[in-house]
Amino acid sequence: MKRRVSFLVMFFIILVTAFVMGDTASKGKRLLLIGQGPDGHPAGTHEFMAGVRILARCLQRIPGMQVIVVKADEPWKEGPSLLDSADGVLLFVSQGARWINNEPTRLAALKRLGKRGGAYVAVHWGMGTVEAKNIEDFVNLFGGCHGGPDRKHKTLEVSISILDPSHPVCRGISTFRIYDEFYYRLKFVRPRESITPLIQAKIDGNQETLAWAWERSDGGRSSGFSGLHFHRNWQREEYRRLVVQAVLWSMRLAVPAWGVNVDVSRDFLRLK
Repeated sequence: MKRRVSFLVMFFIILVTAFVMGDTASKGKRLLLIGQGPDGHPAGTHEFMAGVRILARCLQRIPGMQVIVVKADEPWKEGPSLLDSADGVLLFVSQGARWINNEPTRLAALKRLGKRGGAYVAVHWGMGTVEAKNIEDFVNLFGGCHGGPDRKHKTLEVSISILDPSHPVCRGISTFRIYDEFYYRLKFVRPRESITPLIQAKIDGNQETLAWAWERSDGGRSSGFSGLHFHRNWQREEYRRLVVQAVLWSMRLAVPAWGVNVDVSRDFLRLK
């Protein structure tokens, strides 16, 4: 009798474990799209939450991914636990390099994410910091940073050059012109050769890297894009595809040779 009870208990444990594991697998990799409320910029710029919701709409149709939109205004006490349950993060926040350092437990959780091969993606001010002291930690996780008193930025129309159209992040994107505020002369991790520039544009007479990919030594991947100051630029298919595919590449998910479908209704792209 005892042997039969033990067998039934063991069978129940195996059944529950299989159900939980199967349920987790069906949800796929867990991505946090991290935004914030207004940071004092004019309406139509630095619209972080509206931007991450557009990304969520594009990514929710991707098999193998669970997308969670997070509004991470301070103090964001639940942050470390959310990060510990994630497989990747995208930062579209105000001064992301400062933001990761605002709370020691937040930075520690982000570092743990990297150690288990997690993905890091940063967009526009999400890769930024005014104070140079925040640069090193950010660069060591994301690969590149717009930071310090010597940081460069300019609002202008440029022709975007696709350096390697076959790279998964760049698939389905051709050279195009765009008006935006770009950060450039970015600080990159060393050795600089470990960074793969993805797109460039001529600014101040130089070809400047505006988006990159980085295969980290911990087995994870990082990517960043310095544009998207203006919310209206989400209307551009090239921009949506670039950021969505940066997420997929960083999460080690497949990108079709012709590029991902990033169709979104015009109404959803408008600021509400």
